[in-house]
Amino acid sequence: MPRKYIPLALVALGFLPSTPNLFAQNAGGGRSQAPRVFFDCQGPQCDDTYHRTEIPWVTWVRDQQDADLHVIMTSQTTGANGREYVLDATGREAYEEYVDQSLYQSLPTDTQRERLDGVSHALGLSFARFAQFAGFRDLVRLQANQRPGGGRPAGLVSQEQVDDPWNLWVFRVSANGNFSGEETRKSRQLFGNISGSRVTPTWKQNYSAFLMNSFRKTKFPGRANFVDRRTDWNFNTTVVYSVGQFWSLGFTSRASRNTSDNQDVAVEFRPALEYSVFPYDEATRRSLTAFYEIGPTHFNYMELTQSNVLSETRFQQSLTFDLSQRQTWGDISLTVRGSHYLHDFDRNNLDLSGRVSFRITRGLDINLRGGYTLVADQLFLTAVDLSDDDILLGLAQSATDKQYNFSVGFSYQFGSIFNNVVNNRFPGGGGGFPGGGRGGNFRGPPGGGSFRF
Repeated sequence: MPRKYIPLALVALGFLPSTPNLFAQNAGGGRSQAPRVFFDCQGPQCDDTYHRTEIPWVTWVRDQQDADLHVIMTSQTTGANGREYVLDATGREAYEEYVDQSLYQSLPTDTQRERLDGVSHALGLSFARFAQFAGFRDLVRLQANQRPGGGRPAGLVSQEQVDDPWNLWVFRVSANGNFSGEETRKSRQLFGNISGSRVTPTWKQNYSAFLMNSFRKTKFPGRANFVDRRTDWNFNTTVVYSVGQFWSLGFTSRASRNTSDNQDVAVEFRPALEYSVFPYDEATRRSLTAFYEIGPTHFNYMELTQSNVLSETRFQQSLTFDLSQRQTWGDISLTVRGSHYLHDFDRNNLDLSGRVSFRITRGLDINLRGGYTLVADQLFLTAVDLSDDDILLGLAQSATDKQYNFSVGFSYQFGSIFNNVVNNRFPGGGGGFPGGGRGGNFRGPPGGGSFRF
């Protein structure tokens, strides 16, 4: 964040008296060294290097056992497609009784720099409150920024506070194309997406449409060329009403074309009900929900199915339990979903997926991720056998009775815990590790997706 924010980020530590027990810990009347902070954040919304650069007046440590303060940052999308960041701060060791929470909301039009500056500002204020509580002295000063005309900073408002010509509706349009080729092969993919949403404390509405057009051609010596052309699309609707602090009622609908699943057109409508064990405003840190939906789906198939039909309408119901926790010891997410068609209970699907990241001891983290699905609901399977091209290139879904995946890994860090230096020369390092070197880009394993109110 701009340097002008740094003085704003901390209250002058001599303004408020420290508690007697804190003074007893420090005979000099206050601690002079910087508080040790462990910043706990994962994912694309985290940039600890930037925050370490902008907030140099704390000691950033690499392990929570060495910290005075453990800060967990989580985030979720706002109704305007901005993000709300939640900073939960917990004291450690001598400061175990300290608990604090800060909120920061970015605007959907913010650049990455503006978003990072805002998060750094919120982090600085959170560190300031802890430093005042714990008796750390003389770190920075409080200084107001003068605004032209003395106006108040812009903020997020509700429809009742302003005359909004858009009535809280937010729209997004995007498109892109991928083109590649060489002597023996060429491919083209075109994507388009449009979405509209309106979110209030009572109602949530999301509408989105997606279109993909693809072309692939491969030359084989001594045989005919392989050519694949296909167009897939979908239109999705979600409408949710907040019944209370723990209940949500609504429906989902979908119209789609999926050539790999032999579906020329599929249309579904499903009323749904969700119960949350914890209040919804705690969802970024802990969540346990039960989600039930039931409704009809109409299929028009591209080829005859194994049931010898080209179209059918079937009712289906499903129940999903979703657990997620983000705590100082690590985080866990677990989803169990069961579904079946009402005309034949043997046409069912049971899916279990989860992820665990657990801190075993100083510097040692264990990561587990996996899923297992029992599949017996593939109504769309064609009556004819798939070609070798379809199987090898994954152009059509094959019959299966199970799907599974599992990964396990660990990370161990040791060495100095006190190094706040940021050196941006030769970004990416020597390139000996995934993502290293200029232009390096390392992506982890793809994560699963799920819908939830």
